[in-house]
Amino acid sequence: MTKVELVNKIAAKADCSKKDAEKALTAVVDSITEALTDGEKITLVGFGTFEVKERKAKEGINPSNKQKIMIPARKVPTFKAGKALKDVVAK
Repeated sequence: MTKVELVNKIAAKADCSKKDAEKALTAVVDSITEALTDGEKITLVGFGTFEVKERKAKEGINPSNKQKIMIPARKVPTFKAGKALKDVVAK
């Protein structure tokens, strides 16, 4: 599903204009992004949890020349689906 398709679905379910639905979706995505950037954890009960996890530095191999390289430590966003979402998807 693309962003346009999602906006159309939100507009239909919320009985609002596509413009308002797009504003709402953009606001939600921006708010989640800002919270994760600030290191916060977002929990939407029944849906899931967004959080940032640290990945340690590790040694890897460059596939083109087989030389060992160091992959630096970094932060990555993660999502863990909630039980209600898992149950609905599993049906």
